[in-house]
Amino acid sequence: MYEDRDRLTTLWGEELQLFRELHPRSGELWEQARAHLPGGVPMLWMAKWPGDWPVYVADAAGAHFRCADGIDHVDLCLGDTGAMVGHAPAASVAAINERLAKGATFMLPTADAAAAAGLLAERFGLTEWQFTLSATDANRHVLRYARQATGRRKVLVIDHCYHGTVDEAYATLDDAGRVVSRRGNIGAPVPLDETTVVVEFDDVTGLEAALATGEVAAVLVEPAMTNVGIVLPQPGWHEAVRAACDRTGTILVIDETHTLCAGPGGMTARDGLRPDVVVVGKTIGGGIPAAAWGMTHELAERVRDSLAWGGEGREDLDVGGVGGTLAGNAVSLAGIRATLAEVLTPEVYPGMIARAAEWTAGVQAAIDEFGAPWQVTQLGARAEYSFRPTAPVNGREAADAEDFALQQYLHLHALNRGILVTPFHNMALMSPATTSADVERHTVAFRQAVASLYA
Repeated sequence: MYEDRDRLTTLWGEELQLFRELHPRSGELWEQARAHLPGGVPMLWMAKWPGDWPVYVADAAGAHFRCADGIDHVDLCLGDTGAMVGHAPAASVAAINERLAKGATFMLPTADAAAAAGLLAERFGLTEWQFTLSATDANRHVLRYARQATGRRKVLVIDHCYHGTVDEAYATLDDAGRVVSRRGNIGAPVPLDETTVVVEFDDVTGLEAALATGEVAAVLVEPAMTNVGIVLPQPGWHEAVRAACDRTGTILVIDETHTLCAGPGGMTARDGLRPDVVVVGKTIGGGIPAAAWGMTHELAERVRDSLAWGGEGREDLDVGGVGGTLAGNAVSLAGIRATLAEVLTPEVYPGMIARAAEWTAGVQAAIDEFGAPWQVTQLGARAEYSFRPTAPVNGREAADAEDFALQQYLHLHALNRGILVTPFHNMALMSPATTSADVERHTVAFRQAVASLYA
């Protein structure tokens, strides 16, 4: 927690006034939008950006966007991973446009589906794939399949995890260790302890005990925590989870949607993990809605057998709570095929990771120079600082270090200097188009911000 709150309040006021001066056209557009959009935004979480109103985007390419006021920005948010390939990548845009001109959605497959599945199978090592519009949907569907295959009701998640808007994952542990709804969980359908078991990221003993009850259908985990700040797994964690799932017949689902930054096959391929299911979404379609989940052949057979696929079960394949009319549509599949084959290729990762290392070094240099009690962690092409002196080992430690007012000030300070970071945490992400000069812009601005607080 930053202690000089009076100083922070003064600095915030100065940056807020500068924001108003720099972004009058965005302010006008926001005022017009308020007539029919709650909060003036198409999704309420967009109101979390610092400033009196969100910046409106005019156009974007690569790692930059131009706002309605004509200001060029280095985009280190990149749609919070949705645009990790960069904005409007040429190969993806060409494939998407070509497919649109020939028809967008049919409830029938196109040749791109098998090509996209083959690319994902090659990267992640799981053989059988299905497609939807978001990683949230993919996670929801996978949990239904896990319950169907195991006959069990509950799901185990990690405290302060992130898996989109999956109901079961909006659970946390209170101070007494009870499973309760997370703060801000809107309209929770049932008490979370009916559906969910929660353990800390570093609690192997707790996880083993939870699975030993035989109630848990699936363990749903990120290979590294990301939405509460980057929390890396402790040595042996993944091996212990896999072993516990094997002993208890529990399905292991790894959500790589944010950790695709680690490499072409995420942390699953990089670290030799052995999930039963992998979920991936956001950036794989080149910027359009697209996601996928892959299963081992063994799990796919269990699912098929439990559904009597090809027999009587075929009658209910369209009403089982899995999929949607636009899931697996032709445009999404064209985007995935082109993006994986031509944009987010293995060859671009070394450069992206190198830019993240430069960003991390710049942040660390400012922290060291001014003695800020913060730390910075890198995960592949992604890096993030948090307001604690050492790296957190679990979600609670990361959450306890949050300081919303300080975060908003740092984000607004960056925005006023033409740099966008994600509004939900202090994350920077590198695209194939991000340059060392882009990173240096952040390094200079970040040093100025830290100096304003501690010099």
